[in-house]
Formats: sequence, C-alpha cells, structure tokens
Amino acid sequence: MTLGDRTETPLAIKGVLKIENGTQLTAAGKSAQPICLLLQDGLIVAEGQQAAEANADLVLDARGCLVAPGLIDLYCNLREPGAGQKGNIASETRAAAKGGYTTVCAAPDSSPINDSSAVTHLIRDVASARSPIRVLPLGAATRGLEGELLSDMAGLSNAGCVALSNGAETIRNARVLRRAMAYAQTFGYTLMLQPRNQSLAADGFAHDGTVTARLGLLGIPEVAETTAVMEMLLLAEETGVRLHLSQLSTARSVDMVADAQARGVKVSADVAMHQLVFTEAALAGFDSRFHVQPPLRSERDRQGLLAGVRSGVIGAIVSQHQPHDSAAKRAPFGATEPGLSAVESVLSLGLSLVGQGELAITDLVRALTDGPAAILGLPTPALAVGQVADLCIVDPEASWTADAVTILSAGKHVPLSGQPLTGVVRHTICNGQLAWSLS
Repeated sequence: MTLGDRTETPLAIKGVLKIENGTQLTAAGKSAQPICLLLQDGLIVAEGQQAAEANADLVLDARGCLVAPGLIDLYCNLREPGAGQKGNIASETRAAAKGGYTTVCAAPDSSPINDSSAVTHLIRDVASARSPIRVLPLGAATRGLEGELLSDMAGLSNAGCVALSNGAETIRNARVLRRAMAYAQTFGYTLMLQPRNQSLAADGFAHDGTVTARLGLLGIPEVAETTAVMEMLLLAEETGVRLHLSQLSTARSVDMVADAQARGVKVSADVAMHQLVFTEAALAGFDSRFHVQPPLRSERDRQGLLAGVRSGVIGAIVSQHQPHDSAAKRAPFGATEPGLSAVESVLSLGLSLVGQGELAITDLVRALTDGPAAILGLPTPALAVGQVADLCIVDPEASWTADAVTILSAGKHVPLSGQPLTGVVRHTICNGQLAWSLS
C-alpha cells in the first residue's frame, strides 16, 4: 500500500497495522532494542516477537525513527466556530497531526465563545467529522470571557469540556475569581488560568526590558505576571481548587509555583515552547511574528522556565498555537495581533533544545505527553498492549523547512520561517488511524 505525501484526512485502516524497526521513546527513556507493535481496532494488541510474527494489512518501517506516544497540547486555538479567515478545525488539526499531536485542547475564545453546551457540542460534532485527531474543548470559566459572571460550568463539563479556562482574558475581580475557584472545587473541575494583572500590563505588548526601551515599545513588567500568580496561588490554597497556571513567562513565577506545590497546593503549570527557545531579542527589527502574550522575556527568565520543565514544576509544554491571516501580522508592531502559528514546529524546536544540551529528551517527551495527560486526568500515555494506539513516528535526524508551502496551518507566521528545522514526523497515528503520513 503506497501512502501519499500528505494525508489530509485520516486514512482508514481496515485490519491490522504493524510498526517495526523503530526505537521506542517515552518519558522513561529509549528502548535498547528495536520495537515492533501491532495495532488493531484502535488498540495496541501485540508487541515484540508476537507482533513481528503476525500478519498485517499495512506495515510501517520505522527504521532510524523514534516511536513515541502521541503528543498532547493543553492550549490550541482552532478558530472554529468563527474567524474562518484565520483557520478552522479541519486545517488546524491537520497541522497538529503533522506536528505529532494526537490530542489538542481547543481554546474557549472562539466566536461565539464556548460558554454554553451548544457551542461545546458544535465543536465536538465538527471535530468528529473533520479532525484527524482528538479535540478536547476547554469551556469558558466566565460568560463571554468577560470575567464578571460565572459560566454554566456544570453544563459545559457535562457537554464534554475537560477543564474551564478564561482563555487569554483575565478575571480582574478577585471576588469573582475566588467564587470561580470555590465553585470549580466543589464539583472537582480543573481551572486553567493565564496569570496577568491587567492594570499593570495596561497597553503594553512586549517585555519591559532593554530591548523594549531601545525600540521604543510599550512594556509589560514582570510583576504584571507575578502579582497575578501570587493572588491565584493564595486563593487556590484557600479554596482547594485544582488550579492550572497556563503559559508562564517568568522565572519568578516558576519559583512561586514550586513553593506552592511544596506546601501542598493543588497547582500545576505549563509554558509555551517559544518561551523556552526565544527571548525579547527576537523583537529586534520589530518582527511582528514575535508579538506574543505573555511577551518573550529575558534570558534569565528563559533559563528559569527551562529549569522548571527539567524539575517537573512546569508539567507541560504547550504550542499556544494562534493562527492569523496575513493582514493581522502586517500592521505596525503594536497594532498587530499577538500569537505564533506554532503547532507544527513545537517538536522540532524542542529537539533543538535537546541538541543544545538545554533539555533532556526524556524531559521533552514527558512535558509533551505524560505531563499534559496528568493535568487533564487522563491515563498515562504508553506504548503497551491494551493501550489506545496514539503515537507518532519521528525521524530525529531529518530536517524540514517551515514556509508558506510546507505549513498546513492557515497561519503562516511560524517561529523560524525559511530556516531548517530538525525532526520530521513521518507518521502520526490517532486511535489506530493514520492522521498524518509522509511517503
């Protein structure tokens, strides 16, 4: 059976799929010997010699490749419903599959906002019909993400939302924030919040540092994040809510989360991959691609975030994928819309950190698989008999170039456009079906 250069939708496999000659890679490490896996009806049904001796309808030779659990993204903007010019569930999940993802959490800031069970059902129905991978909706914590009235958390959860989030918006009123935490704790919901004190962030759009001063940009001080982190941690400690701090950007925030975890506060955290790779220096030349929120910060902060991933204080790395149409990134820097089209390059950027000795490959895999699964309360991903067949096959030595032709996302504003990236996903398999494949 010959596979095309790209499978735009899942290639239905009727029968048995065998993967052979690959090196298994999980958070525990690499396998010493080549592995062989047999997949059928969405599950891994055999491994090792038993799998090698079995017949299969399709065989994938993973020689020279790493076979890892499918990646899980805690925060991905799919732009549907609404904002069709920026992308949709079909385009952005195809892009995610190309990046090795088998599960993505859909951000709640769609149009309309996912603050009702009707919108949640719409997202799930469209994803079921058009997505090659699993889409888990995040429900809005407050109505319209306005931070004033609580959403119907119970209705959203019953409709299929895996957690409650206020998206990129803040809950400015501490009383509303405390009420949201208390309600979420009562019913056992996870609350995912991006920490930002909007009064301190004001109209800034870059890190308040030397680069901002040189370029004459409005800055966002570190304290705009750390004061919000402290407030959320204290309220979480009081209410007992399961709190997840999304997309940290400062080293001081990592320290505060570590202290809270040591005190027994039920708090986890994630960081966007671009925060681990780039600093405020990327803004030189007013490069609007790197207008992101929270902003890229100092090298000290980058090192602190990396240390947080290595220690496990930061449990997950997210794509923070935000596709935009070209016009949204062509205005003067301060007038552009924030966000990177990143879901296709997360793994390659992570492998670059591994190659530079800044991150162990097991830490990278943990933060892209086991960590996100634990935060969502999902089973630990494993390549073992009886487990769901979610995995990706990656050639760690091959390279590719991100540009307007190779990027599947509707958003072409990728972090390293035109530069070679190491690590090519050859195949992504979700629930036993090929979601992405290169010939």
